[in-house]
Amino acid sequence: MAFETDVLDELRRLRTRVPRLTGSLAATVDGLVLAHDVPETEPEGLAALTAAALGVAYRLTDAAGRGDFRELLVRGAGGYVATYAAGTTAVLTLLAEDRVNVGRLHLEGRRSGGRIADLVATRVGPGTGRHADRPAPEPAEHRATALPATARPIGTLPVRTPQRPTHQPRPQTGT
Repeated sequence: MAFETDVLDELRRLRTRVPRLTGSLAATVDGLVLAHDVPETEPEGLAALTAAALGVAYRLTDAAGRGDFRELLVRGAGGYVATYAAGTTAVLTLLAEDRVNVGRLHLEGRRSGGRIADLVATRVGPGTGRHADRPAPEPAEHRATALPATARPIGTLPVRTPQRPTHQPRPQTGT
């Protein structure tokens, strides 16, 4: 229970550091809620949608040759939804008003993502979950500025080239 409390405390501190931040959610990459501070929003639905968006974002960065996934920013008419990688098994999603300072949002979101990654790494540890084959993240104080060449972002799938069917479709007769 202390783990969830620590993550929730980080989310609440984040809200005090970023003016116009309206909500925050920490979830697993599979869409399970770890902790949330999202009033007037269903956290389970937001976590599930975050997981779906992550799958697309990972594929997009990989297909475009832009390296490992770091963050996703979506702007709507009423504000922003920002998602940051938090280690290899978790993500941080932030909801903000339209007039938020986006630079501040990124700065604090990245920092909190690192802190949540450290909390998740101590709680979950290596060898569990869907991404057990990937190396565990280093604590923030030991992390180098560049990721090692062997590190792969969570959720990345190889980009496949479209395959032609092995059989020819039969022509359909008019009905």
